Amino acid sequence: QLQLAESGGGLVDSGGSLRLSCVPSGSTLDYYAIKWFRQAPGKDREEVACISSTGVSTKYADSVKGRLTISRDNARKTNYLQMNSLKPEDTAVYYCAAGRDCDTPKIHFWGQGTQVTVSP
Repeated sequence: QLQLAESGGGLVDSGGSLRLSCVPSGSTLDYYAIKWFRQAPGKDREEVACISSTGVSTKYADSVKGRLTISRDNARKTNYLQMNSLKPEDTAVYYCAAGRDCDTPKIHFWGQGTQVTVSP
């Protein structure tokens, strides 16, 4: 059974940066698209970024374009979400997920989430 573990969250000032990591265990992520979601208190879960299994294609929500960068390193079995120019509205729990591809909504595996808090 594939399991995903996120890390790298924390408290940062507005304008600061964080890099989130997503590490699989139990199986490989090589054949899955990787997605990052976030959920702020009282709001629905929102997909913010996706990268295809090959790493060739990426997609971003309009709210994060130009500030967040998703990447994957299949050799190191690690996936990243680089977050720059953070804003208070980016405060949320961030989840790593594995899906078939970036155009298919179905998620096969979820991580437990990591908290990101951006202070004004």
